[in-house]
Amino acid sequence: MHEAQSQNHRSTVQYEDVDQTYFTQRKLRKSAGWVMLWAMGVGAVISGDYFGWNYGLTAGGFGGLLIATVVIAIMYVCMVFCIAELSAALPHAGGFYSFTRNAFGPLAGYLVGVTDTIEYVITPAVIVIGIGGYLQNLFPEVPVSIWWIAAYALFVGINIRGVEITFKVGLVVTLLAMAVLVVFFAGALLNDAFSWDAVFNLAPEAGQSTFLPKGWYGIFAALPFAIWFYLAIEQLPLAAEETVDVVRDIPRALIFGIVTLLALSIFTLVLNSGVNGGATVIGASDAPLAEGFRAVFGSGATSTVLTLVALTGLIASFHTIIYAYGRVLFALSRAGYFPRALSLTGYKSNTPHRALVLGALIGLLCAMLIDRFNQGVVGAALLNMAVFGAVISYAFVMLAYLQLKRKRPNLPRPYRSPLGNAGAYVGFVLALLSLAATFAVPEYRAGVWGVAVFMLVALLYFVLYSSKRLVAQAPEEEVALVLEAEKELSPR
Repeated sequence: MHEAQSQNHRSTVQYEDVDQTYFTQRKLRKSAGWVMLWAMGVGAVISGDYFGWNYGLTAGGFGGLLIATVVIAIMYVCMVFCIAELSAALPHAGGFYSFTRNAFGPLAGYLVGVTDTIEYVITPAVIVIGIGGYLQNLFPEVPVSIWWIAAYALFVGINIRGVEITFKVGLVVTLLAMAVLVVFFAGALLNDAFSWDAVFNLAPEAGQSTFLPKGWYGIFAALPFAIWFYLAIEQLPLAAEETVDVVRDIPRALIFGIVTLLALSIFTLVLNSGVNGGATVIGASDAPLAEGFRAVFGSGATSTVLTLVALTGLIASFHTIIYAYGRVLFALSRAGYFPRALSLTGYKSNTPHRALVLGALIGLLCAMLIDRFNQGVVGAALLNMAVFGAVISYAFVMLAYLQLKRKRPNLPRPYRSPLGNAGAYVGFVLALLSLAATFAVPEYRAGVWGVAVFMLVALLYFVLYSSKRLVAQAPEEEVALVLEAEKELSPR
């Protein structure tokens, strides 16, 4: 065991050397090209076009959510370019944890890893609420919790089976999910189901307009729900160690992915808000796209079939974000920040089965607890909790980008962001604004505070235990330690 002092952090951490057997038991398999990665990125997010975004209509009205979506789209474009550059420079399974660890040291890297864990564990819990909402529309006699358990069991099982099948299933369900959206967009445009009057039918508060029925504060309150159109595309760097050509494929998948999501978000926001009762009904629905199908195709068999098909959007995100939390837990465990047993991979599958099962159990527990004690807003409350964890990591990764530009200008960067430092500064400011917005709706604050308490407990775990048991040869740590040593040896 030896001690290492992070230059930008005063506390001393201790590293343990491990032998090659340690990593043989924690091995991932390369299998993904850029098309598979694009599908994973879009698939992780596409449920946001099916469920979750619509709560922003209640929070801010159509105009408030529209402006919030433009603001959030700018933030994500800035972030995507930043992490595309960082992924090519530091291609490790830790993703944001790796970037922040290299920029600011172990404590900052760990905290960002914790926020990513919160995001990727809670987000599937949000999505499974949506899956239950759609299925309960068709099978009202089945308790919604049964659908939650069945969904986790099926898709955690697929992720455990192997990364190849995980990527292939992700591609298929993502393409199906996009096709379903296109069918809805075409149907809404080609018949009389869509109405601009319905878009603006939320009753304005005193002194406000139909465009901004909740005033300027409504824009602020709608920000977390606008994030749902794009949340989780940032998971792609987690696939770095399973990508055939990281330098080329991850930047390409990120850029094509965000362009795809920008187009889908605009069509969804406008067209789904103007059908079947308009913003008033859609804003309170657990299955907004199902409402849209009923308006476009009627309530007969066709609508029922399309509602079942519409589940592909939720399934695509559910499936791919299960992959993400598995890789976050794997990377932090492999490096010793979380218990090391979580990073063991299957002998034949090379997938982190223990991490995948643990994340499922925690996510399912979150959904059930909030459903028990916060009836009526379970999906929106969980969404706010996921966004809270996400935007903290967004702010850190923008700062990490700027810090690495300053601290390690000679770090090889095969891909460079066209927005440079300016994009990182803009993204950082908008991430802080979004963080504040997670407290905007009083009904959801308890869940957000619960996440903050969890982060405090996680910090104590690091300070009292895992900071003394880090693994020096973990890829993210090894690169950081080498770069720190080189900087100390370089002439002042």
